[in-house]
Amino acid sequence: MAALSGVKILELAESVSGEYCGKLLADFGAEVIKIETPGVGSPTRRMGPFKVQPASAPGSKTSDARNVDVESSGLFAYLNTGKQSIELDLLQNKSILSRLLSQVDAVIDDHSLEWLSALGLHATQQQHMHSGLVVCSISNFGLEPPQDRLHAEDLNVFHSSGWGFHTPTGGDPALPPLNGAGRFLPSYEAGLEAALCISAALLAQRQTGEGQFIEISKQEVLASRVDYVLAQMVGGDMNVSQCRSAFDLSGPAGIFPCEDGFVYIWLSAPAHWQGLRQLLGDPAWMHEFPENWLEKACTPERVATCRRHLVQWLKTQGKQQAAEQAQKLGVTLVAVNNAADLVNSPQYQFREFFVGLEHPVLGNLKYPTVPYRMSETPAKPLSPAPLLGQRQTLEWQQPQTQPAQVKHND
Repeated sequence: MAALSGVKILELAESVSGEYCGKLLADFGAEVIKIETPGVGSPTRRMGPFKVQPASAPGSKTSDARNVDVESSGLFAYLNTGKQSIELDLLQNKSILSRLLSQVDAVIDDHSLEWLSALGLHATQQQHMHSGLVVCSISNFGLEPPQDRLHAEDLNVFHSSGWGFHTPTGGDPALPPLNGAGRFLPSYEAGLEAALCISAALLAQRQTGEGQFIEISKQEVLASRVDYVLAQMVGGDMNVSQCRSAFDLSGPAGIFPCEDGFVYIWLSAPAHWQGLRQLLGDPAWMHEFPENWLEKACTPERVATCRRHLVQWLKTQGKQQAAEQAQKLGVTLVAVNNAADLVNSPQYQFREFFVGLEHPVLGNLKYPTVPYRMSETPAKPLSPAPLLGQRQTLEWQQPQTQPAQVKHND
């Protein structure tokens, strides 16, 4: 049996964070009903990658979102496995919404405070009108942000959280911070946090019969995960520095090109140096360095010389072969994998990390699963993302003959 078997979730969310939260709960066996705008669907249906790239608008070099097949988005397909879809104008059908709310255990939303209020779901209304319901709201800066933060994308949230200051570690200090780590990093992190909070609230609901209102701020989620440098500055253990590289380890580190892609290397200890000598065949240039130079005599000149020789050697090496040999010798060198590398990874295949699901439009695709294995209640996507309005005949929409009962564990 799945861990959340019997749990009913109503997903009002329309962005990556809320949909990812719902996906995680669906993977654990919850019945997740996704409400979508009639004839339009979730905005993520119009976000790529697409199976067939939409045609460009006349005179434009970019794809026109109006030409997108709402069933062809790879992003939507990933974020919505295991769910059911209902087309419903919530503001025009509050009686249907009320019936749905009376029969679910939790609600996931990622809209504004005004939206929640219009539906009767903000914190005060939840306490008085839906006291047994768990309501989770996900937003960029909380439900009542400053006026200058009413509108933001994940890129804005990423940098406002502090993550951009030290990203990447070991990067060129003359270059600005990276735009961000991934397209929707704040949203995925917030979705994970929301799923965790909802699971905890559902446990309390079973024990007490009471629901609660959960408010998730993407900015605060990322701020709670800042790297060791920024964390020590915030905690007062380090002086705040304007130089992003002031606290980086000084040894050779970074991404290097190789024969078929890139590798990442981090050298900071004598053991790394000893392994590197074996990996490179103990070349003469390495004898000019003190054995403990990475710890005791790591000068910019030596770092530059080491990097120059590494570049020359790696030009003739395949990334996977170089990484495999280096790891055996204790050298912290790894391949920079692309999507094809991940799907073909022997380790991922051994752990069955990717599973195939048959989608009526997209066909058979491989989907990432979850990074945890549970012996009794495994979590994995059980069905592909729904077609728009696929579950319009949902029995929950029918009037109830008896009030819904809050479930308790004896």
